[in-house]
Amino acid sequence: MPETHTSLLIVDDEPSVRASMSQVLSAIGYQVRSAEDGFSALAEIRKEVPDILLSDLVMAGMSGHELLSVVRRRFPTVQVIAMSGAFSGDEVPSGVAADAFYQKGSSVGSLLKLLAGLPRAKRRVPRRPAAAVTPIWIQRGGSASDGETWVTIACPECLRTFPQPTGSSINLLRQADCIYCHSLISYGIVPPAKRPPVSALQRARGEEKLQVASQPQFYY
Repeated sequence: MPETHTSLLIVDDEPSVRASMSQVLSAIGYQVRSAEDGFSALAEIRKEVPDILLSDLVMAGMSGHELLSVVRRRFPTVQVIAMSGAFSGDEVPSGVAADAFYQKGSSVGSLLKLLAGLPRAKRRVPRRPAAAVTPIWIQRGGSASDGETWVTIACPECLRTFPQPTGSSINLLRQADCIYCHSLISYGIVPPAKRPPVSALQRARGEEKLQVASQPQFYY
């Protein structure tokens, strides 16, 4: 039996799989939530970080491969079980950021054995997003053919990048919704550094060499 209050997040794009697994695991004592894809899973994790993540690998939108990579980077204490019908055996497929692997279609008993074999995490207070979010700082990007300026934002939630028009606002601190996972991102625009053009630097260096060469030479 799992420890009381052990939370588990099931991620699968098949409603029947989510429903059946949720029913079985809830009955034996897990606190179960579910999500239909990687982006929905990240939204659930933003509400409360689970103790265990059980995720399918093949899903539309954000695949399980991407989701597990994000979770391993951002939430390394979460214990992860990958599942798929595309791989056989009980070994974690190469390149998959998971602690264990469950072959879909196998017995429920084998899944329960995997869950029981995970190292027990220390009990902790559920983590929730901080009220104040530190903005990410971005260098101003280029300009489109119509003159619109933009920046490239790397979402701290799903780690995907997307362009964002800067508009005419002069405010350095701004907010935007990630076009993929829809999380709210606070960001600031770093003013571009004032640097002389390359041609000016080359001309200055040439004049410096000319001055050195024109100085009188003394021999002792």
